Amino acid sequence: MPLNAVAHLNFRGQAREALEFYRSVFGGQLNVITYGDFGMPAEVPGAADVVFGEVVAENGFRVMAYDVPGAGEPVAPGAPTTRRENGTTVTEEPFFLSVRGETADEVAPVWKGLAEGGTVIEEFAPSQWSPGFGMLADRFGVTWIVDVAVARA
Repeated sequence: MPLNAVAHLNFRGQAREALEFYRSVFGGQLNVITYGDFGMPAEVPGAADVVFGEVVAENGFRVMAYDVPGAGEPVAPGAPTTRRENGTTVTEEPFFLSVRGETADEVAPVWKGLAEGGTVIEEFAPSQWSPGFGMLADRFGVTWIVDVAVARA
């Protein structure tokens, strides 16, 4: 299934759980490590336990996820990470990620997996361009667009 090459996600405290979930959806190999695994000094309290890693599917699709350490006001687990840059608030978690396969049979399990425990935002009606699917927010609040690339009739 030709999907996006890489999806980068930033979390606060749920990267390990998210990576295990994406491994169940996309399959492939799961690599999870912490800053502490490298013996890196913890400049921020708790940073040594911060998780980062990736899921590498057999088709080459990668989902990379990170726990972003930091002080400041409490943030709900899984909430997008934001930062201030030149007076502007930048959300580091992407607005949406696109998953597009060549057939409905390839993409249907991805849609079903991401939708488990998630919220469907919009369903695409079947058309001459696509058999359907749509946009959803998965259980971690990450928004995905799932559809099928169909050659023009």
